[in-house]
Amino acid sequence: MSISPESRVSPKRRTGRSVIVLSASSDIGSAACRRWLARGWQVCGTYRTRARAVEELERLGAALAPCDLSIIGSIREACDRLQRLCPAWDALIVCPGTQEPIGCFRDTDFDEWDASIQVNFTSQLRLVHALLPSRRRGGEREPLVLFFAGGGTNNAVVNYSAYTVSKIALIKMCELLDAEIPDTRFAIVGPGWVKGKIHEATLRAGARAGANYQRTLEKLAGNECTPMARVLDCCEWVMDAPRAVVSGRNFAVAHDEWGTPELEQALRSDPDLYKLRRDGNARLVKR
Repeated sequence: MSISPESRVSPKRRTGRSVIVLSASSDIGSAACRRWLARGWQVCGTYRTRARAVEELERLGAALAPCDLSIIGSIREACDRLQRLCPAWDALIVCPGTQEPIGCFRDTDFDEWDASIQVNFTSQLRLVHALLPSRRRGGEREPLVLFFAGGGTNNAVVNYSAYTVSKIALIKMCELLDAEIPDTRFAIVGPGWVKGKIHEATLRAGARAGANYQRTLEKLAGNECTPMARVLDCCEWVMDAPRAVVSGRNFAVAHDEWGTPELEQALRSDPDLYKLRRDGNARLVKR
C-alpha cells in the first residue's frame, strides 16, 4: 500500500509547539529545525561543533547551546541552558550518532568502542534524564521523546558493534521508559539510508567496513536513500499519534505503513508489535 507524504501527517497539526533538538547540527536535526522554525515553532537545541549550519539555524531563530556528549560537564551546562531557554517542551528529538569505531570488535580500540557507547547511548539518556522535568504536561497529547534507530534489529551488522548495540539498547529503553513514565510518549524511528555526514565514517574506514563500504558507495550514488522530507513526515506523524499507537515502539520510515488506519488498528490490538522480542518462543518448549 502506497500513500503520499501529505496524507501521512495530520492536517490539524498544532502551531506554537516548543521542540528541543539534540544535535541540531546533524543532517536530520538541521532539516527538522529548519522545517519547524518555518512553521513558527520554538526550536532549541544543541551542537557539538560550531559550523555554518549552526549559524544559519540561529539566524532563523533557533536557540542553540554547545554540547559535547563525551564530556559530562558539557552535557550539564547544555541542560542548564536548555532548561532556561525552553522551560516547557512538547517534543525532545534526540539525533546524535556516530558509527565509529568501525571494524571487527576484536580489532578495535576498546576505549574508542566504549566512547562510542557513551555518545550513542548513555549520554543521550543523561540528557533525557536531565530534561524530562521540563516536559509540558496537560496538553492535547503527552510530551514526546523521539530517538533514532539504526540497523541490526533483526540481524548482525558486522563491523559496527558499538553503534549497533547502542541503537538496539535505545529501542529497548523506549519500551522501558514507556512502561515507567506513562504521562510521556517514548518512540524511536529508523530513518533507513539517508544521505548525510554519518556515512563519512564508513567511507574513511574503507576495508575495515567490510562489504558495507561498497554498499555505502552504491547507496549514496543511487536513488535508493530515504528522502529527508519523508523522515521528517514520519517524525511528525509520531508527534501527532496517540500514546497507545506509538509509545514504546520502533518505526521504520522506509518500510512501515505509518500514517494508515490499518497500521494504527494493528498497533492498538498488539502490544508486542514493533518491539524487541525473542523469535521462536513457541518452538521446542517444555510442557
